[in-house]
Amino acid sequence: MKGLYLVEPVVALYAFSTYLTYPLMQQYVYRRLWHDLTNSTYPISDNASTCAANRSSNINQSIYFEAMQQQASLFSLYSEVLSAIPSLVVTLMVVAYSDRGGRKLAIILPLVGTLAYTLALLSVSYFELNVYILVGCTLISALCGGLGTFLGGCFAYIADLSEDGQQKTLRIAGLDSMIGLLSGVAALSTGYFLKVAGFNWPFLTSAVCQVFILLYAIFILEETVKQPPPDAANLDESRQRWAMQQMFYGVYQMFAGASPKRRALLILLMLIFNSFCFTYMGGISLFVLYELNEPLCWTEILIGYGTALSTAIFLSSFMGVAAFTYCGTPQLLIVLMGILSVAMGMVMMAFSKTTLMVFLARVPMLLSIMPYAVLRSMMSKIIPKSEQGALFACLAFLEVLTSNVSVAVFNSLYAATVAWYPGFVFLLSAGLCLIPMLLLGVVCVIGLDVTNEDPGSTSQGDKKTTETSEDQNDLSPLLT
Repeated sequence: MKGLYLVEPVVALYAFSTYLTYPLMQQYVYRRLWHDLTNSTYPISDNASTCAANRSSNINQSIYFEAMQQQASLFSLYSEVLSAIPSLVVTLMVVAYSDRGGRKLAIILPLVGTLAYTLALLSVSYFELNVYILVGCTLISALCGGLGTFLGGCFAYIADLSEDGQQKTLRIAGLDSMIGLLSGVAALSTGYFLKVAGFNWPFLTSAVCQVFILLYAIFILEETVKQPPPDAANLDESRQRWAMQQMFYGVYQMFAGASPKRRALLILLMLIFNSFCFTYMGGISLFVLYELNEPLCWTEILIGYGTALSTAIFLSSFMGVAAFTYCGTPQLLIVLMGILSVAMGMVMMAFSKTTLMVFLARVPMLLSIMPYAVLRSMMSKIIPKSEQGALFACLAFLEVLTSNVSVAVFNSLYAATVAWYPGFVFLLSAGLCLIPMLLLGVVCVIGLDVTNEDPGSTSQGDKKTTETSEDQNDLSPLLT
């Protein structure tokens, strides 16, 4: 049976199954830690906020909430630290190797790890095992690459199929919107799912979805990287002897083969990408904890609505990228608008003390995902097609590293500041947005000189020079 060149169903179902468990996992850990701390069941109410009732029934309730916030943030910190290094190494190796070994490896391997983690989560919930087992289970997913490897493989897969720069931008943005649309649907249903069926059934549903994704990726999804003829015996011997070198060669060649100005441009774009990722991921990762804390004390239904609205920004960001690209808006300006969107939303969240204000704080962030898609597309245009896997491996590596460090730093700060001002971390996130904005200004200055540079000055072979010349035509509209 002939396969399909459609990776979007894989991404869509992966987003649905992941976001079906992610908010519930945080709430499950929160409730289990509450039970261990207070030796009582977590207070559940049908009202928008349970704080008033809890405070009247127990004068120590505020102290419990404060202790719970600290323990839950430290739990997230331990999980991120344990999974950081393995996922970084696997992401860089597997996605870089996909230039030669095929994209499906970078897609299937993290799916296996995610399925294993979901099954572990289901086991801990069903058998009421020690909740800190989940910290160790994150290592399983990390050894399979995790989200960074999966998205790196998917974006490289899309880059292989895209014929021009505009199509590449729209397809990458479309992939981001697919994540937002399905994760929003999943997040919206988690509150009702939890209220009706408890934790076990959502975890089981997620595991079943991931089994279908894995079967589709293995048997239906077509490979975009064609393998050389099997009769090349020397190729097999080379792969056995130089496998590790081949994995890292593409990343090294991506920088070594570029002229100094083009290399500087690529590095600056990566710095913008990762500095933005640091400030965005650090702030957004604490939304649920902030909503569980006083004076909000959201129920599972409200958390589902809030998470759904947060993930809806993927869809609105795609519409923004499509509209601005159609109107001919410079891509650096699109990135700037996305960064400002995050800064305004974080400032509003820092001062939100009511349910209405928390929902309104998400409105300015409706364009906050635009920088991810646009920056990926900009960097992809600079790099030849033969090195797309190396590029997305490097991006996935840096994104995973930045996300893990960001979550660890912001959770530590939140645990230290929640007693006197829980909104401090959001103000910090907004302030750090100045870093990618300043770097954007530097790109505007050096980018115009790079577009006029002769790509033939690089020390590459004729094939790579030709590919670089083709990509050069995309740089002028990209940076103006």
